[in-house]
Amino acid sequence: MPLPFVKMHAHGDDFIIVDRRGQDDPITAPIARRLGNRHTGIGFNQLAVVLDCEDAAARVKFWNADGTPLAACGSATRGVAERLMHETGSHSIVLRTDRGLLTCVRESGRRVSVNMGEPSLDWASVPLAGAMDTRTLAIAGDPAACSMGNPHCTYFVHDMAAVDVAVAGPALETHPLFPARTNVHFVQVLDRGQIRLRIWERGGGVPLGSGSCCCAAVVNGIRRGLLDATVQVLCDGGTLTVQWDGQGGVVLTGSVEPIMQGSAYLY
Repeated sequence: MPLPFVKMHAHGDDFIIVDRRGQDDPITAPIARRLGNRHTGIGFNQLAVVLDCEDAAARVKFWNADGTPLAACGSATRGVAERLMHETGSHSIVLRTDRGLLTCVRESGRRVSVNMGEPSLDWASVPLAGAMDTRTLAIAGDPAACSMGNPHCTYFVHDMAAVDVAVAGPALETHPLFPARTNVHFVQVLDRGQIRLRIWERGGGVPLGSGSCCCAAVVNGIRRGLLDATVQVLCDGGTLTVQWDGQGGVVLTGSVEPIMQGSAYLY
């Protein structure tokens, strides 16, 4: 069975979109894992399945490359929005994800903004293994934590060059404090409106960027009193903008670009 897909990226954070509106959803954990393999599959950081929805333009489900589901993906959400806005000729669209209804807006060029919803800041919703202040976790390095629909842990460092993300990330992802594992960020604050960010992604390794990680890193920086409400986030693959007023939804803005389209085979 051929499975049509489109592959896109957002500053190097690559994802595929499978449009199943009007059709069944064939994606399972084993299929997502096989398609995500960069040697024997298509290869991606995330997979987005676009489905029919009664109260939005579409419902979007997300999978990691290791076959685990996730509730939020800022890059793929913007990619789906860009394609559907192009399809309808509109400049805004509402998508339903496990985070709820997300409003997306076309900006200049190929830039798309998405309101990713309010961050979850209490320990149980991250989730953490026990009650504590999520602004300063009781583990080495004093990181902060929050959820953007998936768990995030943010370390603030003085010198990004001194951090080996590929070594530090895996141990922190599976730390006992995080029963659902966690994304791990390393943030160097350049000034109140700009940070350097590197990421260990839960189930995905070291990506060039991640929309939800950018959001969570900025949220945690603002909660620590280190950042202003609008922040430029310098990832390995490019720069995104995150805005948060400390109470409402987190708005993520950045470019999305098509790479290829084709068909995969489901056995």
